[in-house]
Amino acid sequence: MKFHRATLAAIAATTVFTLSFADGSGANAQPGENQPQIALPLTEETVPQAENVQFVSEPVVQAITEQPEDQVADGNDADMQALPRNAGSLRQLVATVPSGEKLSRQMKCLAGAIYFESRGEPLAGQLAVAKVIINRAESSAFPSDYCGVVYQRSQFSFVRGGRMPHIRTASAAWKRAKAIARIAHEDLWESKADDALYFHARRVNPRWSRNRVAAATISSHVFYK
Repeated sequence: MKFHRATLAAIAATTVFTLSFADGSGANAQPGENQPQIALPLTEETVPQAENVQFVSEPVVQAITEQPEDQVADGNDADMQALPRNAGSLRQLVATVPSGEKLSRQMKCLAGAIYFESRGEPLAGQLAVAKVIINRAESSAFPSDYCGVVYQRSQFSFVRGGRMPHIRTASAAWKRAKAIARIAHEDLWESKADDALYFHARRVNPRWSRNRVAAATISSHVFYK
């Protein structure tokens, strides 16, 4: 927004309103074996009229990011406790996540995969598993949401008959998995596997891994781009 200098004294104020994942064999490479912006232009009518005012109008633009449906915890975002972005360690950050928060179906799928694939792993390994699922959901080569990724045929060994086994929801492992799911979903902590789309346990050597670039080895899992 540009105003001629001579008009600054004439305009007292202008207000612009802006619309405000224990030991799975890992994720296979492929199914089977291998795998408004809103512009609010200001017009001369919105500015107090003054003698000799020269006015140039440009759109006021604010990008609006649409949030994927059913990928966040139930309830209003405003009701969720904000998590710190400057925690000293991943463990400290996990400790800040309220254990009683309800999860949407999508977040349950993400947390469930963390629980079954990596609950015996260090937190960094659990976060890396979560990153793989999130990256797949954002890739056009895989289903477009967390549950679609987790239940995709022949991808995760803990899924049997299209169903997830029973989760011990009162366990500390489940509470950690839920916390890691939210941290990964909100991208609150960096992972060595930030760009990974595949992983497997080190005890196995799938053929698909020969055609992939290893991104990181964290505890008992290897992650690939």
